[in-house]
Amino acid sequence: MIQDYLKSEILKALEKAGTPADPALVGFERPKQAAHGDWSTNIAMALAKQRKGNPRQLAEAIVAGMELDPDLVEKTEIAGPGFINFHLSQNWLYKELENLLASGSTYGNSQIGNGKKAQVEFVSSNPTGPLTVGHGRQAAIGDALARLLSSCGYAVTREYYFNDAGLQMKKLAMSVFLRYRELLGNKVDFPEDHYQGEYIRDIAAQCRSRKGDGLTEADSEFFKQAAIAVIFEEIKRTLARMGIAFDVFYNESSLYADGAIERTKQALAAQGLTYQQDGALWFKATQFGAEKDRVLVRSSGEPTYRLPDIAYHATKFDRGFDLVLDVFGSDHQATYPDVLAALGALGYDASRVEVKIHQFVTLLRGGEQVKMSTRKANYVTLDELIDEVGADAARYFFLMRRMESHLDFDLDLATKQSDENPVYYVQYAHARIRSILAHAAEKGVARARGELALLKEPEEVALIKALLEFPELVQGAAAAREPHRIPTYLQELAGIFHAFYHKHRVVTEDAKLSNARLDLCDAARTVVANGLNLLGVSAPEKM
Repeated sequence: MIQDYLKSEILKALEKAGTPADPALVGFERPKQAAHGDWSTNIAMALAKQRKGNPRQLAEAIVAGMELDPDLVEKTEIAGPGFINFHLSQNWLYKELENLLASGSTYGNSQIGNGKKAQVEFVSSNPTGPLTVGHGRQAAIGDALARLLSSCGYAVTREYYFNDAGLQMKKLAMSVFLRYRELLGNKVDFPEDHYQGEYIRDIAAQCRSRKGDGLTEADSEFFKQAAIAVIFEEIKRTLARMGIAFDVFYNESSLYADGAIERTKQALAAQGLTYQQDGALWFKATQFGAEKDRVLVRSSGEPTYRLPDIAYHATKFDRGFDLVLDVFGSDHQATYPDVLAALGALGYDASRVEVKIHQFVTLLRGGEQVKMSTRKANYVTLDELIDEVGADAARYFFLMRRMESHLDFDLDLATKQSDENPVYYVQYAHARIRSILAHAAEKGVARARGELALLKEPEEVALIKALLEFPELVQGAAAAREPHRIPTYLQELAGIFHAFYHKHRVVTEDAKLSNARLDLCDAARTVVANGLNLLGVSAPEKM
C-alpha cells in the first residue's frame, strides 16, 4: 500500500531528525491540483504547531531523511508553509495495474484481520411485525460491515438476536387472541399499545383455521408461537430479497432456559451493583456515569431489555469473538452504555465491543414525506420499498450516507433510469465496460496483455490512479466501520471512467493501444464490480 509505505518513510525520517511522532498523526490527502502531485501530507505543520517549531524547516528535515524508492516515488516537493507533496512513478502505476488485472475479484482484499473472529449483530428486530424501512437501513449497514471485515481477513459471523421472550411477546400473543375473538363475532376493546397491523388479523385467521373456535386466553402460548412462526418467516423472506443471510439466529428464550439470566443477576449482585427498590431490581448505572440508575427487573417480575442484553453479550465473549460489532438504531442510544458498563464490571473486556448507531430514514416522494403504509399499519415496510425501487437501489441508497446522519431516501430518484440516479450511474459504468469488451470481440480484436506504458493520456493516468486507491479505501472503510466510503468512491470512479471513455476511443487501428485500453477498461470493471459486491449490490452485464 503506497500510503503505508510513505507513512513508514516519514516516521523513519522523523526519528532521524530527533522528533518521533505518533503514526496516527500522519495523514494524506489528494492535492486539489494535479500539478501538486498524487498525495500530500501536512504532518510537518501539525507537529510544528504542536511543538512550536518552524513547519517548513521540519518539512525539509523530513524530505532529507526519507530514502524513497525512485521506482515508487518520482519526485517529492515542499509546498506553501510546509505541505509535503509526493509524485508517484509512472512505472509504479503500470506495475500496480498489472497486479490489479492479475488479482481480479480478490483485488482490494487483505489479511489485516489476520483471521480474528468477528461477530456482527444487526437487524435483531423483534418478531412482532414486518421489517420496516429503518430495519432495512440497518440490514444494509450490518451486511456491508460484515463484507468489509471479511474482505480484510476477519472470520465473520453474522448474527440475529431473536427476541422471542419478554413483555412484547405477551403483547403479541394477546394481540392475536383479541383479533381471533373479533373473528368469532365478539366486540373487542383493542388496546392502543398492542400490535395494530392487518398482519395480526391474518395470523388470527390462520389460528382459527388450524384450531377452530374453541381457543381461549389460556392458549396464549399457542397464539405466541403461531405469530412468531409467521412473522419470522416473513422477516427471513424479506432479508433474502435484500440478499442477506445470517449464520446464527440466537434466541433470547435460550438465555432463560439455560439459566444465563439468573446467573447474570447473581453475578451483578455479587459485585454490589444491584439493589431492590419499589419491588423492582435496579442496576447502579450512576456508578458508571449515567444520570440515574436503571431498572433490570420490573416490579411485575418482567426483565427490561438491559438484563437479557447483558447476559446475551456475555455469551459473545464466552464464544470467543475477538471483535463484537453491534449495529443498532438510535433507540438503543440510552441502553448500550449500561450493557457495556455491566460487562466491564463482570470482568469482560468491553473494549472489544463496538456499537454503531444509525439514524432514521425518511422516505420522500415529490419532495414530500411518505408517512403511511398502504396495507400494514402506520409505517412503510421494507418489502414495500423493495417492491418500488428494487433491492439494489434500496441497499445502495441506505449506504450512501454516513450512518450517523439522518437519511432522506428520495423514491423518485431511486427509480430513475438515468445518470441522476447514483446506483444506476455506477452500475451503468460496469454494463458499459462489458459492452465495450463485447464490441472489441465482435470487431475481432486479438486480445493479449497490452503494453500498459502506452497509457499516457491524462484521462488514462487519472483512471489508473483512481483504480489503485481501492485497496486502501477498503481497508480504511473497514477500520473506520464506515461503509458509506465505498459508494462515495464508486461514484467518483464512475465519473472518471466516463470522462476517459468520452475522450478516447478504446478500439483503435493500433492493436497494441487497443489492448492496453481494453486492459484499463477491464481493470475498471473489476474494481466497480468488487466495490458493488462489498455493498451487496449487483454488477449487471447489460442495462
